[in-house]
Amino acid sequence: MRYLFFTNTPAHVHLYRHAVERLDERGHDVLVLGRDYGCTQALLDYYDLPHEIYGACDTTKLSLFRELPEHYLGIFRRTLRYRPDLVFGVGSYAAHAGAVSRAPVVVVADSEPTTLDHLAARPFVDTFLTPHTFGKDLGGNHYEFRGFKELAYLHPAVYDPDPTIRDELGVGPDERYVVLRFNAFGSHHDVGQSGFSPAKRRRLVDTLAEHATVFVSDEADGPTPEQARPFDLHPARLHDALAEASLLVADTQTMVTEAALLGTPAIRSNSFVGDSDMGNFLELEREGLIYNRQDFDDVLDRAHELVKDDTAKERWAAKRDAYVADKVNLTEVIVDVAERAAPVRTGSSMERVAAVSQR
Repeated sequence: MRYLFFTNTPAHVHLYRHAVERLDERGHDVLVLGRDYGCTQALLDYYDLPHEIYGACDTTKLSLFRELPEHYLGIFRRTLRYRPDLVFGVGSYAAHAGAVSRAPVVVVADSEPTTLDHLAARPFVDTFLTPHTFGKDLGGNHYEFRGFKELAYLHPAVYDPDPTIRDELGVGPDERYVVLRFNAFGSHHDVGQSGFSPAKRRRLVDTLAEHATVFVSDEADGPTPEQARPFDLHPARLHDALAEASLLVADTQTMVTEAALLGTPAIRSNSFVGDSDMGNFLELEREGLIYNRQDFDDVLDRAHELVKDDTAKERWAAKRDAYVADKVNLTEVIVDVAERAAPVRTGSSMERVAAVSQR
């Protein structure tokens, strides 16, 4: 079989990298088409995945829309040359690649607000796979798995935190440190959305630096506030850093879920937060693993409380273990779907795939 995977963002690399490796080890032909966005290419190189870059864009909305025609030209050219039997992705790029190559398409989706992308992709997607918390019906070819897309790479079966990250970060064995993650809001699903302003970022650093070492990971590579340190290790080491951290505060999405699944307290604050929020964040908050807050004073108060709490990490680890106990390793699901390509073509036999059920 010939499999084509799309990785448009760093999170997509993590989502599919173990499946790519397993399928390659089993003798299949595998190609990853990546976009040079953020650290996507650096991760593809780090994990030595068989890949080509179809295009690039900066972490701005203007760059994304300006480069879109060139992206599609690169995608179609490479897809037709590769002739895949099955295409995996997260949205419309993968769907349209499947359309031009007449190959079935499997999309792993977890963001309900990306309505435009769902509309553009849906006519060409043979199978949607979503978390059990997904709050939207994507039609008769919509199947769900019990868990989150981040469990493709953070499930205990595939990930062991490396505590030597403390040496690389230059922090002591018992030294508390906080990770602040700031979004560039440059993806198509970020149009009209926002997070922490520069002034709020400075206030966060000033407040938390009184109690812990503060590391800043800024997707847009903005200047690091004076009292903080930049996270300047390879981006592939970010999950190890997150696992050892006392707290994550972020206006991003994915890293908040990652923190929850690593047992690290996390606070999320951006314009997505509200009554129509995504199902995964609502469930993680109900389980006591994250806090979703729009009001910035609430963010500061909660962060201040958590960073001083000597028992928070231990409590979060216990909650995380209990929560993940019945969740699937998504990599196994993806590989199972890939190697049962015939059911994907018709959508009629997906119930045979372990841990997947009709929506």
